[in-house]
Amino acid sequence: MGLKELKKKKWFKVMTNMYVLVLTIFVIWMVFFDTNSFLIHMELKGEIKKLEQQKKFLQGEIKKDKEVLEKLSDTSELEKFAREKYYMKKENEEIFLIEYEDSLKNKKNE
Repeated sequence: MGLKELKKKKWFKVMTNMYVLVLTIFVIWMVFFDTNSFLIHMELKGEIKKLEQQKKFLQGEIKKDKEVLEKLSDTSELEKFAREKYYMKKENEEIFLIEYEDSLKNKKNE
């Protein structure tokens, strides 16, 4: 197949059209090489999804913390929390910690 025969083909005429060549180069440039390329947009979309999931998680944590703060505004709840979490006690009071065998085995494994 010579060059003359190739020039007669319909697809060759379409592909060698100046507008088609410029459009093809433009599309390739925009998809791969431009600073705002399609690939960068896809990476940014993934990052946005990840950040939205993190935002949703943190909003849930904030909601839980607000509930705990509301509970702790009551003095009896505050005292209960301090006793359970930080093993605080009143004066002239003794605290006994009871640990079961299962919890002792787990602590050794950690």
